[in-house]
Amino acid sequence: MEFLIALMVGALVAAAVYLMLARNVLRFLFGLLLISNAANLLIFASGGLTPESPPLIPEGAKLPPEGVANALPQALVLTAIVIGFGLFAFALVLIYRGYQTMGTLDSDEMRLAEPEDGH
Repeated sequence: MEFLIALMVGALVAAAVYLMLARNVLRFLFGLLLISNAANLLIFASGGLTPESPPLIPEGAKLPPEGVANALPQALVLTAIVIGFGLFAFALVLIYRGYQTMGTLDSDEMRLAEPEDGH
């Protein structure tokens, strides 16, 4: 199971890098979304993938039994999902406003603050 998750993380990172190398700002944003999902999946898998034993502590015990998943990476991933969604929504609105102002999504053409001759 861990091998399939690692393969999926690798595929997501490869697709994200491909999208982030494009000049289109919207593709860059989707690449950023893919790479954040890959990082979330990697953190989630680092806590242990045990579908048959939930991360619960029996009554009276101080520690969970051996072989259960760690609950901390799961909590970190939930927090990262919320933060990632907020970042995605903000960046999407920012890209939309930039498109309205400049009329393009090409990052090379979005150079209002830079001089044309390069000096």
